Amino acid sequence: MATERALNIFDVYDRFVSGKKVPEDEWDYSIIPTNATELKNKYKLNFGDKIIPEDKATMNSLFNAGMEMLVRTGFYNTDLKRVMYVTESEIKEGIKKTPKQLMLGEGRDVARFYPRRGNSSVKPMIQGGPTGAPVSEDIFVQVMQSYAQESVVDTLVNGVMATIEGHPATTNTPYEIRALMAEVRAVREARIRAGRPGLAI
Repeated sequence: MATERALNIFDVYDRFVSGKKVPEDEWDYSIIPTNATELKNKYKLNFGDKIIPEDKATMNSLFNAGMEMLVRTGFYNTDLKRVMYVTESEIKEGIKKTPKQLMLGEGRDVARFYPRRGNSSVKPMIQGGPTGAPVSEDIFVQVMQSYAQESVVDTLVNGVMATIEGHPATTNTPYEIRALMAEVRAVREARIRAGRPGLAI
């Protein structure tokens, strides 16, 4: 049996361009909740008081429901307002080719990510930071340093500068680009101040 070729960026783009046109509101408020409800009922998913299921039957049902949800629903591109669909075999091939280890950062600050299963003895990775939340430019370095200096933090996720040199960092303006460049410099400075210059961002 031939191995299915993994999708590349050009395949994905072509599928989106030729994909079904769907209004964003219909996707958000009709397609997603309708499919999710139907599959929840089909696979009899009911977690009760447990947020994370531990029995194999429920885990298998959850995986199968997720697989069918992705095949049935596809991916939505908010810019093109179109849907790209994938097959179950393409999804399984993607899972099979997923890297078994990911290394981020450098030197003594490198973080190694491994696949984890339920009740895994491998500790979860901890990402610290304001995660895209607006942060004032006058305290940006200090905020990022406060995360970087915590020894339990494995990687940083930076916030977004609300202003740059007093100007709002408005989307689609030159100030957005300037703010982004300032954010990168600030996070690098924060890592150095915290004594962890190789910490992944």
